[in-house]
Amino acid sequence: MLSILKIAVRNLMRYKRRTLLTTSLVAIGVVFVLVFISVSGSFKDMMIGQITDSFLGHVQIHKKGYVASIDSLPLTMNLEPKALAKIEKEIGQTPGIEAYSKRIKFGGMFSNFVETTNVRLNGVYPEDEINTVPLFLSRIREGEKNIKLGEILIPELLAKGMKVKVGDTVVVIATNRDGSVNGKQFQVGGILESVSGPGGRDGYLHIDDAAEILRMDTLEISEIAIRLKDFDGLHRVFGGLTDKLGNELNKQGKPVFEVHTWEKLSPFYNIARMIDVMTFFIKLMLIAIVLVSIMNVMVMAVYERIREIGTIAAIGTLPGKIVAMFLIEGLSLGLLGAAVGDILGVAIIYILNAAKLTFDFGRQKGLVLSPSISLQDIFMISIIVIIISVLASLQPAYKASRMNPIDALRHV
Repeated sequence: MLSILKIAVRNLMRYKRRTLLTTSLVAIGVVFVLVFISVSGSFKDMMIGQITDSFLGHVQIHKKGYVASIDSLPLTMNLEPKALAKIEKEIGQTPGIEAYSKRIKFGGMFSNFVETTNVRLNGVYPEDEINTVPLFLSRIREGEKNIKLGEILIPELLAKGMKVKVGDTVVVIATNRDGSVNGKQFQVGGILESVSGPGGRDGYLHIDDAAEILRMDTLEISEIAIRLKDFDGLHRVFGGLTDKLGNELNKQGKPVFEVHTWEKLSPFYNIARMIDVMTFFIKLMLIAIVLVSIMNVMVMAVYERIREIGTIAAIGTLPGKIVAMFLIEGLSLGLLGAAVGDILGVAIIYILNAAKLTFDFGRQKGLVLSPSISLQDIFMISIIVIIISVLASLQPAYKASRMNPIDALRHV
């Protein structure tokens, strides 16, 4: 086997220009895939982070049927104290959860005493909300970065349209679940930067103020947003909560709770899936590049070395060894191309990180691109290249092994 390896390497060295060209083509394909995966992955992670860490959270729990009618923010589908206690118990017993925030969501009328418009509001405990969605504070463009009793944070679109500033007095009017109307005066404590997607026009106030407006004798919660310690454990935690809470049935035998990941709650999940699909097709392009390159080289090698193949066959070299010789040549080209591509790809990714390229995502400005590639991805791409290199060599190798030695020796 060692002698076959030496012959294969010698044959590659005999045609240095062709070997260099093929290796370069394979390496360029590897570099392109690694850089694309790292950059697209960075953009995807940043996009998900902006959505989940600004307002959505990683996982949300509601009363069954709430999400289907969330546009109307139904107060009749809030979680009552007994149900809330059950959920909090399960959250406390589920590993991997870092923080959670209880929210009261409701619609109301917002007035500056001159104009009136509708508004969506979220009543929250400030500390819990900040721990659950840590980028929330960065959305406060004006005013103190906090949610105080008697104050309200309003979205900038509403502030501009109603010409409301920090410190102004406004009135919020809402209808509670029994149909009675109640209002409360607030001071504008801050202006919130809008975000893309649901939640972009939502205002925030303290949960005690929300309960007062809605005249809640006992606190009822619309949703619970959850933040995980490790985002990679999303589906594990989701599955655990679903199993535990899904067993809770009402008197009619129907589920009481529903658990959703951010993927089911945000339209941007479709963009994330699109990035994954693009990555898959880029990998297919790499396979095509390697396949065509290696196969072309091997076919040419067989054609140019017909008499040589005939000679080694005539002196008793078995067809299996001839096949092995060409397969080792393809393997060597794949190994060399993958190694060079991995080194160049990692170097380019390092340069991109050092350059600190920025871009805008929605209303978020100056987000820094931080491409990275895992050892698993590098290993997987390299293995794909090497396997395809060997497979591309099979047909030319088989053709060479099936040559008649007499006909090969007569070839001119």
